[in-house]
Amino acid sequence: MSAPAVAAGERTRLLLHRPSSSLGAAGDLDAAISWLQGTRSGATPPMLRIYRPRPTVAFGQRDRRLPGHDAAAAACRRLGFEPLVRRAGGRAAAYHPGCLVVDHIEPDADPVVESRTRFSRFGELLTEALLRCGVDARSGEIPDEYCPGEHSVHGVAGDRRVKLVGTAQRVIGTGWLFSSVILVEEGAAIRRVLTEAYEALGLDWDPLTAGAAEDVRPGLDVDAVEEQLLAVYREQHELVEGPPPPLD
Repeated sequence: MSAPAVAAGERTRLLLHRPSSSLGAAGDLDAAISWLQGTRSGATPPMLRIYRPRPTVAFGQRDRRLPGHDAAAAACRRLGFEPLVRRAGGRAAAYHPGCLVVDHIEPDADPVVESRTRFSRFGELLTEALLRCGVDARSGEIPDEYCPGEHSVHGVAGDRRVKLVGTAQRVIGTGWLFSSVILVEEGAAIRRVLTEAYEALGLDWDPLTAGAAEDVRPGLDVDAVEEQLLAVYREQHELVEGPPPPLD
């Protein structure tokens, strides 16, 4: 499979920010929102941030209103994951340093018009990166997955289908933020914390859908996935490494 085609005139110069350390569970999410807000003043250029997150379980707004949320958060802490509630919807999702978080932010005078097609476009890009790593990766929701999404990316290993990428998007009047989490290593830890969190929340799901890319292709690591992700990006964008815009 080749990388998704880029129409003439759509090739974008992206500021590439690869921080050496996390800002913390809440700090990482807040930074992305701050840069998105920076599109209002022109302070934020088109940019791409790729980083390894702290162990985190990000609950959706609906999760917070469930009676079992406090117990779910306590279970996360007991297992070494920091619970937080993200501003977007969806259900609880877990990630840790064996994952890659990819935040793509762009100023846009009309960010709503392609908001739906953005999911399929990024799904193709992320699927392609995993395919180049030797993962049998496919785009699309799988039955009874955690934090279900139409444009999730999953891997296939025999009869088992494992969710490997979750995506989310925020749009404001002057730009958009598309965030993706690629689960690469230590899928057992993801499965363990989500099992306890979803049980406390009283949500039905199939724990076998939780895992990581190395469950599908043994030996795969974060560095290899990042290398292929950047290779796909470079076919579509000009990447220029540099410091990010200042945070408010």
